[in-house]
Amino acid sequence: MADVQVLTPTRKIGASTPAPMEMRLVQRIADDIRRERRVRRRAALPAGSTAPSLANTRRIISDPLGLLLEHERRYGPVFTIRLLHEPIVWAIGAEVNHQILVGDFDAFSWRDGRFADLWPLLGDGMLNIDGVYHRDFRMLMLPAFHRDHVAGVADTMIEEAVAASESLVEGQVLEAYHWTRELALRIALRGLLGLDITGGREQPVAQAFEESLAIHGEPVLLQLLPAPGTPLARAIAARKRLDALVRAEIDERRRRGDPGRGVLGLLLAATDDAGSPLPAGVVRDQAVTLLFAGHDTTTTTFTFLLHELGRGARARDAVEEELDQVLGGRDPAPEDLDGQKLPVLERTLKETLRCYPAAWVGPRRTTRDVTLAGVPVPAEIGVQYSSWATHHLPQLYPDPFRFDPDRFLPEREAALPRGAYIPFGGGSRMCLGKRFGEYELRALASVLLSRVRLDPVSAADPRIVTTPTLGPKGGLRFVVRRR
Repeated sequence: MADVQVLTPTRKIGASTPAPMEMRLVQRIADDIRRERRVRRRAALPAGSTAPSLANTRRIISDPLGLLLEHERRYGPVFTIRLLHEPIVWAIGAEVNHQILVGDFDAFSWRDGRFADLWPLLGDGMLNIDGVYHRDFRMLMLPAFHRDHVAGVADTMIEEAVAASESLVEGQVLEAYHWTRELALRIALRGLLGLDITGGREQPVAQAFEESLAIHGEPVLLQLLPAPGTPLARAIAARKRLDALVRAEIDERRRRGDPGRGVLGLLLAATDDAGSPLPAGVVRDQAVTLLFAGHDTTTTTFTFLLHELGRGARARDAVEEELDQVLGGRDPAPEDLDGQKLPVLERTLKETLRCYPAAWVGPRRTTRDVTLAGVPVPAEIGVQYSSWATHHLPQLYPDPFRFDPDRFLPEREAALPRGAYIPFGGGSRMCLGKRFGEYELRALASVLLSRVRLDPVSAADPRIVTTPTLGPKGGLRFVVRRR
């Protein structure tokens, strides 16, 4: 069995832990209303749907891509949509993406954006922090995502993919989304956090984690309602179980005097400026955030890859032919997963990430006045960019709803402007686990698609939901056929 090597932390954590976030529903709404009043006293918002609209509020959940593309066509790349009580400025397109992620990144705060909704589960993990605190933890955990280390973890990815594939039976109906989710979670627990999951030890962690995350499939107001029996109450209870399990692992490693492997080992070996170990709660927040980010992207992308290959014989045949030629019937080795050995598969994965970027939205709040694509945007207002919407702009991707891996032939990819393709974000907030996720997707695809062909049970387009990452509502079902 492949092991995850022990890593050495590169720096101390000197910044202070951020103050707790306000999660009381009435108080949050009141804060939002007061903030808008301050903004409107001194500045106008970009044009758009600024009046209250229940239809738009519903549609941002049921058809966000259609709503955003309609507004982009009508108002241009920067516009306002009022959702519930709050106006949100949306920035869609390559130019504004690059401004938010790189050129004017200092004008935006993550912590005060809509990812605050994830705070009950993730706490002060990488998605919910800014500034020096974010920088220190990013630098601390970088060794776990270095090219050489990720390549070393690839054995674990391949091993888990092979075991999962061997359990499939000819003629079986496979619900691919949840199958992939369980597989990706096992890989994240082993390869990312360095946990021992022998004997089914991962099951309580997986169950508590999934129950904590289930709140995001509920209506927005129910997510915030603090009453017994509500989705929020269930999520809090599940988080307590998850915390107990993660803290038990932390306590066991500290009792042994061995920080152990993976990112969890890095966190446990790190200290503050005084040389003291990081508090268990701080370690927990970073570990759970990486667990969330480390398996959601893989689950979404791989499931939609199977969907597109299932309904597109040309793309499927091209991938299968390459796998047969390069691998010759053997399982892949880590060196096959570098993104160079299987260029057809690489283009196909990139096109899947274009069509279905798991992190479809990037919530921010402005910290100062800023101008986006010539449109003034005042300080203190919520601003969101959307990779999903940008990836479907016809001026960037002709016939954008057609699945075409050849968009990512080298010369065509090189012609894309900065900010046109951002499935992993960009700049200083580029997804830390990007390389880990890419290796994992290559491992799963090369193992599974070499062994089986998955025929879709239904020819209907999936209904896509955002909870909070993209996913197919009700999953996607395929019939397993041995190749």
